[in-house]
Amino acid sequence: MMDNKNQKKQTNNKWLALINIPIQMGAIIFLFAYFGNKLDEKYPNPHNIFVKILTLAGVAIAFYNINRQLKEINKSS
Repeated sequence: MMDNKNQKKQTNNKWLALINIPIQMGAIIFLFAYFGNKLDEKYPNPHNIFVKILTLAGVAIAFYNINRQLKEINKSS
């Protein structure tokens, strides 16, 4: 009975972690794009290069974070 309860709790924790991933990804990309936009406003240039570079960096960091979290979830199962 106790083992079944622990297994159910572990399954719930996995689902909570999986549901949290898109929220984290969106927040990371949004913040990087926001700061890139602020830099483009402060240092104007014709191509808005800061927002482009920082958004791509945010996407790369978000994917790295997802990869790291999924490896941790798979390791614990």
